[in-house]
Amino acid sequence: MRYLLGEKLDFNWKVVTATIFSTLLLMVDHYHKITAYKYLDRVILYLVIPLLVILILFRENPKEYGFSFGDWKLGLTYTGLGILFMAPVIYLLGSGDASMKEYYDRFLPGLPWTTFLDLIGWEFIFRGWLLFAYARKMGPDALWLQAVPFALAHIGKPEIETLSTIFGGFAFGWVAYRTKSFVWPFLIHWFIATFIIIVAAGVI
Repeated sequence: MRYLLGEKLDFNWKVVTATIFSTLLLMVDHYHKITAYKYLDRVILYLVIPLLVILILFRENPKEYGFSFGDWKLGLTYTGLGILFMAPVIYLLGSGDASMKEYYDRFLPGLPWTTFLDLIGWEFIFRGWLLFAYARKMGPDALWLQAVPFALAHIGKPEIETLSTIFGGFAFGWVAYRTKSFVWPFLIHWFIATFIIIVAAGVI
């Protein structure tokens, strides 16, 4: 152990590993292209690589990091309520904000599978790997901690969306924490992303 200012530093190596890896993966996603398609890059970076770290380095079952259906009955309830609540909010914001239309209009081709592939890894790295790694050490505070990099990763998107993501990230984390699964916040997020592109593009 090393000492800093007389205080022993006792790190949880899995928390440190998850933090460093997730940060580097976000940076690689920003600066590099691995395949011809960004959504495939994100499957590799945010789903495949974290799963390999869990299996090979951590020697754990991915289920411990939310890679399961968890409490599926509660998950279905939260997913239904989340969709019902967010649909009118998205419609009001997406149809009335010019920056949303300008940003999302180009993403219309390929729906809904492009958003599926884009978000399944995105949700796993935040609401699976990071959330449950942090929760072991920090308990419910992990809900806010995982929401910070999630919000920062939205910088560059329309301001009205980015400002909401610290709260949206917490809400997605809460669903995952309660259900012990990243699947249900992923389904809610998949609906939100797909619907907002459709609304912003003026399809409905």
